[in-house]
Order: sequence, then structure tokens, then C-alpha cells
Amino acid sequence: MKEELGGVFYQKYKPDTDNIIVVGPLPGDKHQEIIFPVLSPDPATDKTIHFGKYSVHAGGNRGRGQIYPTGDKTNVNAVTAPSAGQVSQISEANGVSTVTIKKADGSAVSATIPAGLQVLVSEGQEVADGAALSSDPNVGGFGQKDTEIVLQSSTRIKWLMVFFTAIMLSQTLLILKKKQVEKVQAAEMNF
Repeated sequence: MKEELGGVFYQKYKPDTDNIIVVGPLPGDKHQEIIFPVLSPDPATDKTIHFGKYSVHAGGNRGRGQIYPTGDKTNVNAVTAPSAGQVSQISEANGVSTVTIKKADGSAVSATIPAGLQVLVSEGQEVADGAALSSDPNVGGFGQKDTEIVLQSSTRIKWLMVFFTAIMLSQTLLILKKKQVEKVQAAEMNF
């Protein structure tokens, strides 16, 4: 089981919830598929558990939040133009780019693009208010999988196998009896 899990650790979402677990953070390149360990309950020891199907819902959120609690954007957002105008200058120092936009009234505003993001605009280009100036660093997304787990008793499975064997044996005997009757009828017709 430890080899199957691959060093992934699980914890309860809250101390009082046994049915909600949290995993991660995990690097996406190594964990395209996650295996969840499920320990089946024993209805013989816990009378609130019954045999049957149980729904399991798993959801995964990839990425981080886009807004701090203060309302400021996080570093996983694309840098946008603070106002409409024409890009007058793009300067770069230590990987950090500064885009200066000249507004229609002649004043200038600037936006700082952190290192690692690609600048999408060029000098002389007209931009609208809120237009993207950089590439979007957020490669997040959400995935969900719904499935069912069947809690079966091994005794019930054994009795089911015995039942199927008895049905197959009775069907075989009925076919053999039919063949025997057909032979007797064929022999009687020859007289």
C-alpha cells in the first residue's frame, strides 16, 4: 500500500469529519493520478454500517487563489493595464519589466510585470483598460471524479457462487435428461 500511495499523505479536513480528507500540495507533473486508501468498515462490529453501494466523490483543485484577503491580486494573475491608452515605453531591469502607458489626457501610468511572465504588448500598441499586459501564470483548474464503492460480505459471495454452481449443475442435468428422453422416443419410433 505504501508503494501504491507513493509518499502522498492524507489528513482530515476537520477533526470531526472522517469522510472529508485533504491531500497536498502536490506537484502536478508527478501526480497525474492519485490513489486513495479506503479501509472498508465491518458491519459485524458496527451495526450502523450496511452492505451495499456507497457513493464516493473526489475533487481536486490545481493552482492557488487569485486574490488575497485584502482584495489585492496574487502573483498567479496576469498583469492588466491600469487604464486605456498607448504603450509608450517598455523597460526591463533584473527580469522585471515596467510598461508605461500614455493616457488620452497626456498623463502616464505604469504597470510592473514580475520576472517569469512574458510581456504581451509592444511599444506603440493601443490597449484598453484592463487588457492583459502579460501572460497568465495560473495553470490551475478543477477536476472531479464520482464513483461507487460496493461493500460486500465474503459469506454472501460464497453463497452466491454455490447458488450459481447449483443452477449450472441443474441445467446440465436437465439437458442430459432431455437427450435421454429424445433417445428413448427415437427408439420407440423405430418399431
